[in-house]
Amino acid sequence: MTTKINLRLSPAAADEALIKKSIADSLSVKLSAVTGYHLLKKSIDARSKQVYFNLTVEAFINEPFRSPTPIDFNFVDVTHAAKKIIIIGAGPAGIFAAIKCIEAGIKPIILERGKDVKSRRRDLATLNKEGIINPESNYCFGEGGAGTYSDGKLYTRSNKRGDINRILSLFVKFGAPENITWDAHPHIGTNKLPQIITAMRNLILECGGEVHFEKKLTDFGIKNNQIIYAETADNSKFSADAYILATGHSARDIFSLLNEKNILIEAKPFALGVRVEHPQTLIDSIQYHCDNRGEFLPPASYSLVEQVNEKGVFSFCMCPGGIIAPASTNNNELVVNGWSPSKRNNPFANSGMVVEVTQEDAYKTLKEKNIHPNDPLLFMYFQQLVEQNAYAAGGGNFVAPAQRLVDFCNNKTSVNLPQNSYLPGLQSASLKEVLPDFVYQTLNGGFRAFGKKMKGYFSNDAIVVATESRTSSPVRIPRDNDTLAHPQIKNLYPCGEGAGYAGGIVSAAMDGERVVEQIKITI
Repeated sequence: MTTKINLRLSPAAADEALIKKSIADSLSVKLSAVTGYHLLKKSIDARSKQVYFNLTVEAFINEPFRSPTPIDFNFVDVTHAAKKIIIIGAGPAGIFAAIKCIEAGIKPIILERGKDVKSRRRDLATLNKEGIINPESNYCFGEGGAGTYSDGKLYTRSNKRGDINRILSLFVKFGAPENITWDAHPHIGTNKLPQIITAMRNLILECGGEVHFEKKLTDFGIKNNQIIYAETADNSKFSADAYILATGHSARDIFSLLNEKNILIEAKPFALGVRVEHPQTLIDSIQYHCDNRGEFLPPASYSLVEQVNEKGVFSFCMCPGGIIAPASTNNNELVVNGWSPSKRNNPFANSGMVVEVTQEDAYKTLKEKNIHPNDPLLFMYFQQLVEQNAYAAGGGNFVAPAQRLVDFCNNKTSVNLPQNSYLPGLQSASLKEVLPDFVYQTLNGGFRAFGKKMKGYFSNDAIVVATESRTSSPVRIPRDNDTLAHPQIKNLYPCGEGAGYAGGIVSAAMDGERVVEQIKITI
């Protein structure tokens, strides 16, 4: 027989032989009766002093063990396909939409403003070492999108938006480790994602799809409420039966283009704040209740949320064993983000710590700028203003303004800053002068509350770095609930995180697939 059971094991007991013994003990059968098992889910329970792994397994008892049946992906040759879809953006929404097109017998044509992953790496090195940014090739723009070089976390709560297992299985097919299919918080790592993205692109090309780099969308030709071509910065024009807009949360020029052409967009509330970094050993000791986590436990993470004066403040994109990176897309604007390699073996732990921003908040901050409260770009302008303040406070070249954590809450400019992971460098500054007052005050209360929840968290060994501002898109591009097309432009399909319909790699990938499923019915 096969049966699904839950096991609760100490970290040292979570190897294959001991798992089989635990299965036998749990089912009151002989060890020899356990012919094998599939690991379905693994999570960590660190709520008490003794840390446990919670495992869900499918056990095989007194019958031959069978390996899981892999998902069958039917990739077909679309070189001469009758139907074509132009996909604008090669992030997870765009890439997975292209792969879905190939399965559906439709030819995908990807237009990506940035470079391929290998060339993109050189631009990131220049940004980190010399403080020089390429506005088209950076942590946000380029093949694979923002997730490729800013961590590769695959955790999502969007289990009603699509088939999560299918997305994870596709990643495995292209080279990701199998543990992402059963880990409760799957993570690939920035060091491994580029090779996986390259393998996906090669599949698209081998099947007859097209991928064009350094093709920045600058205009649409529109006739009878239909797009008839997409025009790029080099004056090239591309035509197809449908157009998927998957440009990511930082493509401000696309939001401005749509607004200028009177194509309906909407302001979308988002969250903004800072990135906080602690020594990883400190987070380990707090979360695992010990001085040394040992060889069996991974670097510890945390998830925090608090209400301060009726406003939410919460951790975002937590990176154990991670690095803070400059995620700006323009000169004179400073954005920071975090990432971890697959082993998560760097000495620091960082997390975004962000505050909800409402329409009223944004309008009050921008009131002197003479911007209407109902402007669809309201939150984008707010985002830009804070990023510009941060850049100025850092003194240029993407040096970031920072304070020690307790100093931040006491509004004291730090005399010096601890060792940290941010390569362009930090400048001690008063972040109260950088952030809007409601953001500063909410973070202040949040950090103090988090220090009570996690003894040792509220420490001057931690640093606060401004600014974490690209948590999600500040604009939503509306679409019909049934067709998923834009309500005005019938063959334009807003998609993924930049359009306001996803919040990470997996949810964006699922949205890309979902849009193609709808287009397939229409064209």
